[in-house]
Amino acid sequence: MTKSELVEKIVEANGILTRKESELVVSIVFDSMCEALKKGEKVEIRGFGSFTVRERGAREARNPKSGEIVNIPAKRTPFFKTGKELRERVDTP
Repeated sequence: MTKSELVEKIVEANGILTRKESELVVSIVFDSMCEALKKGEKVEIRGFGSFTVRERGAREARNPKSGEIVNIPAKRTPFFKTGKELRERVDTP
């Protein structure tokens, strides 16, 4: 499902919000989640899952094509852990 498909679902299910308003709502939700993760906060949606930021340390790796050793800098990456309810809903046929 893409962002535009999600907006379309909101328009169909709601009937009150226009497409433009639904796009704004989805953008606000995603932007708020990104800002919270940027600050190092945890984003938890009950029954769905939680987003956290994991720190990855600097390391050395090898370029598979040339065999040259490459230094990879430390970085922060988002991590998603599914909630129990979502796992159960996906698992049932």
